[in-house]
Amino acid sequence: MLPPLDYERTIQVISDFLRRYVGGAGRKGVVLGLSGGLDSSVACVLAVRALGPEKVHGLIMPDTRITPTEDVEDAVALAEKLGIQHQIIEIDQVYDSSSKAMRFYRAEAGVPNANLRARIRMIILYYYANLNDLLVCGTSDKSEIILGYFTKYGDGGADIIPIGDLYKTQVRELARKLNLPTQIIKKPSSPRLLPGQTAEEELGATYEEIDQVLYLHFERGLSPSEVERETGIDLGKIERIIERVHANEHKRQLPPVAKIK
Repeated sequence: MLPPLDYERTIQVISDFLRRYVGGAGRKGVVLGLSGGLDSSVACVLAVRALGPEKVHGLIMPDTRITPTEDVEDAVALAEKLGIQHQIIEIDQVYDSSSKAMRFYRAEAGVPNANLRARIRMIILYYYANLNDLLVCGTSDKSEIILGYFTKYGDGGADIIPIGDLYKTQVRELARKLNLPTQIIKKPSSPRLLPGQTAEEELGATYEEIDQVLYLHFERGLSPSEVERETGIDLGKIERIIERVHANEHKRQLPPVAKIK
């Protein structure tokens, strides 16, 4: 099990972080992609608490062929409840224009096409941020960052990441403390980049399992076999989670530079 978290202190620390970095950068506020999912909803609520609704902007960017209608509805309802500026920008046309412009585009290429959607969204966020003198607020959590479960220069690209030190299960509990709608708290995590995509199915483990492995192995230094004894999680599953972390190390680093001496 993860150690208990002081959620009131966590909210205060994140609020101070947001105020300090936005103020220090001399920007007018933040913009974030609102998906209707858990992480972006929690990040948005925390940003509003820290900065006020007038300094938080939300862009809802569905691909209407993939994004469930309820996700858009949940995102709009949250934005309206919080009183933030928000817009719906359907990315279908941008995606189609990009795919048509690339002679090497392949419709059956799952991961490249998923990453294209994520990078289109980040292009839009940064364009909007540049226009309005804002910082781009990332919405990744600690589990996703350690696993490398994000698109490099897509949803992994941001100026600040307020919930990046909270595991997914901690974000879900924080959402309860913040009184987010039940349908958002219980919604299965998904990047919504491919039809029918869910995070846990793709990762091959639940976030309850993943978070225990990440915490016990990478923070407490337990070996895979010790994690198995501590949690009862299958050793093969533990090893696959750890392998994914190591394989995606490049996502968490700046590009290497050849040093000329």
